[in-house]
Amino acid sequence: MSTYTVPFVINGEERLVEKTFDVTSPSTGKVLHKCSIATEAEALIAIEAAAAAGQQWRDTPVAERRDIFLRAAEIMSKRKEELATYMIDEVGAARSWADFNINLTIDMFKDVAGRTAAVEGTIPACVPGITALVVKEPYGVVLAMAPWNAPYILGTRSVLFPIAAGCTVVFKGSELAPRTHHAILSILDEAGLPKGVVNYIVTDPAHAPSVTESLIANPHVKKINFTGSTAVGKIIAKIAGQYLKPLVLELGGKAPAIVWEDADLDIAAEQCTLGAFFFSGQVCMSTERIIVHKKISEAFKEKLVAAIENIFPSKSDALVLINARGVDKNKNLLKDALSKGAVLLNGDVDAAESSKTRLRPIVASKVTPDMDLYKQESFGPTVSLIEVETEEEALRIANDTEYGLASAVFTEDLKVGLRFARGIETGAVHINNMTIHDETALPHGGSKESGYGRFNALTGVEEWVRTKTITWRN
Repeated sequence: MSTYTVPFVINGEERLVEKTFDVTSPSTGKVLHKCSIATEAEALIAIEAAAAAGQQWRDTPVAERRDIFLRAAEIMSKRKEELATYMIDEVGAARSWADFNINLTIDMFKDVAGRTAAVEGTIPACVPGITALVVKEPYGVVLAMAPWNAPYILGTRSVLFPIAAGCTVVFKGSELAPRTHHAILSILDEAGLPKGVVNYIVTDPAHAPSVTESLIANPHVKKINFTGSTAVGKIIAKIAGQYLKPLVLELGGKAPAIVWEDADLDIAAEQCTLGAFFFSGQVCMSTERIIVHKKISEAFKEKLVAAIENIFPSKSDALVLINARGVDKNKNLLKDALSKGAVLLNGDVDAAESSKTRLRPIVASKVTPDMDLYKQESFGPTVSLIEVETEEEALRIANDTEYGLASAVFTEDLKVGLRFARGIETGAVHINNMTIHDETALPHGGSKESGYGRFNALTGVEEWVRTKTITWRN
């Protein structure tokens, strides 16, 4: 029996090439399937297909776009079991994380379907003797790049908002979740999306730099949509700057959660546990630092450890990370912190697990600014706990990071919560909820080195149109 190979999708047709790489399960270590490797040649073909489809798609009635998105939502609902399997296999996700991804993506299709007409309006303006119109036009071909950790949400988001605005897309999927990302194209095709509107390619790490630069440099590509690490985002932005291409970026995070002296500690402990360790901490909004008031610190620590045991019991297997490098990174951050005076409240940095891709939840207290763990994004099941006594100190530590994506505050006093929310330098603040929060009706994005631009809601569609001013003499 031959091994399945994930194909590209270019101009509505699946394509295979001779060179492939293996896609391995982080849970089992076994090869799941193969994936085709795109070179600059395939990238160019994908761009040409998107460019050729551009005018017809731009002129498509918004009602037709709406119906395609609604059909896509229905198809995704019917294929839940199949779609969940792809994601669980490729990224080591628990079924709960796969279901969260799929359900939110279904909502996204429905929400965007209802917003397609919003970008079609014109704005009249006039001065004596002159009439003016400000019209909104799609950018054209968009380059979309999405990561593996929330593949349905982030992969769909990267293409859905641009095509809702009338753009066409070249979608460069993740080599770590190629079949999951390919399924998005399958859904759109089944829903009736015209050929060439979204084109899908994947490549391996060796070819990624040249393929990515060729995509950005191509004159057909008018805007770039990238979700991923800050380090790679800076590279993408630098290349885009050379060609004066605008971008929307959602990058890394170092989300703080402030637990104040009047907080409901049961809620705070539960939500901090989920925020820090959901999907093994491999979410850009994951809680990385818990800033707790000194008065309730000891009581909170006890409840936090109890919540971890309740939600991620020690009798169960350790959490799965995407690869062994993620585990090693977290252990190195922790060992550096321990060598400088940090203390573990939960977990064992030296514990031997059933595979090198696994690590149990770890909480480190007495973390200080001279430790790598204080500022570096762990992107794993590791969280710091830092004690404070004043609001000023809590805000200073919360903002003492290059990142600014998400945050949380736990307090029973809404005035205090809102005061913290105004002072924290993040794109979102969640009061009495975990730092991980995403819904299609709310704009999503970061500040500082967590990126710029916004996804979701009408703002997410508006990112992919630009205004044109037209005037005429009466």
